[in-house]
Amino acid sequence: MNIPAIRAIYRFEMARTFRTLMQSIFSPVLSTSLYFIVFGTAIGSRMGHIGGTSYGAFIIPGLIMLSLLNESISNASFGIYLPKWSGTIYELLSAPVSPLEAVLGYVGAAATKSMMLGLLILLTARFFVPYSILHPVWMIVFLLLTAVTFSSFGFIIGLWADDFQKLQVIPLMIITPLTFLGGAFYSIGMLPPFWQKVALFNPVVYLISGFRWSFYGQSDVNVILSASMTMAFLLLCIVVITWIFRSGYKLRS
Repeated sequence: MNIPAIRAIYRFEMARTFRTLMQSIFSPVLSTSLYFIVFGTAIGSRMGHIGGTSYGAFIIPGLIMLSLLNESISNASFGIYLPKWSGTIYELLSAPVSPLEAVLGYVGAAATKSMMLGLLILLTARFFVPYSILHPVWMIVFLLLTAVTFSSFGFIIGLWADDFQKLQVIPLMIITPLTFLGGAFYSIGMLPPFWQKVALFNPVVYLISGFRWSFYGQSDVNVILSASMTMAFLLLCIVVITWIFRSGYKLRS
């Protein structure tokens, strides 16, 4: 294992984040704070409780997941696409760095940024809505698992994309709608029976449900199933990344 190579990629990506703190950290936190103000304070104070939890507190896990998914994908996809765009990807491919080491560096940095963002949003929420965390260890586990999984997915998007526009297609047109329809602002138990069954085909439901369980002990689906679905998707991403590096797809053309 080439530890210095992993460290070099990781430190380079983290340094880029700290050079662009406004876009990388402050902007997502500010936009999420607006959700807390509108839905948590203004609207939430006029709505009833959901499963014994105030509406403002109920949406906190969903809002964190909304930012976490988008930022994980964005950080990882941009991190690997930039070398492709500038042509420096060939230096990485010709260096004594294995695909695993490259993935650990890029995905590790993207996941670290997303974890920082998620925890910062969690702290920010305290200024707007009171909440509690029943299972803090599981909360960190779900946060880390989601960040690593969707950073890996973002890494695939970065390898696949041919231009900057393609980097935004999947996050904007697929991930964000799935998050809004995945119970970020409501429990799928509030839906009619038919739409409850349809919602179970949305993978984001399992992420939000498991993460919400770590806060309040309530979930729409079994927490073990939530963790298993996330790990299955992570395994699928690892398989795809392995195939891309072995085949040279989008790397050697």
